[in-house]
Amino acid sequence: MNSHNWRIVGRFALLMAIQLLVLNYVYLGGYVMPMLYVLFILMLPTGMKRIPLLLIAFGTGLVMDVMCNALGFHALACTVVAMLRIWFADRILTRGEPVTITTPSVYSVTPQYFISYLMLMLGAYYLVFFTAELFGFRGFGGVLLATICSTLVTTILAVLYQLVFLKRKEEQ
Repeated sequence: MNSHNWRIVGRFALLMAIQLLVLNYVYLGGYVMPMLYVLFILMLPTGMKRIPLLLIAFGTGLVMDVMCNALGFHALACTVVAMLRIWFADRILTRGEPVTITTPSVYSVTPQYFISYLMLMLGAYYLVFFTAELFGFRGFGGVLLATICSTLVTTILAVLYQLVFLKRKEEQ
């Protein structure tokens, strides 16, 4: 394995540790539930093939489901996010140009495009996650409020994570 693959494995381990040891215990007012580990899927290279991306996303969600004793909600939401990422990442991050970004981040992409990408993907993740958790659309107002609040908080945490743990564009 080359150094880039080791960085991806390290990012997975770090994000899972942050999620399992800290963020799983943060649940503010019933409406904010930060899920920073989803950033791992969103930061995979844009040139990655579809099947490996979907399998990695499903496996990531499955690990969270096992660790959190969930019923497959994380695996479902992560797989949906990976599918949406396949459809929208190139349109948002590279604006349709055939460019492969090895690590999509605030440093490798224009920050407003990356934040738009984060908010869209995290919003989809939370909408699927909270809807599946309720087993339907009962109380959809609460689901929508929780989706918006959690998306905003997780987006802020994701940008902070990148500012702290990633190197600047010039240094990559």
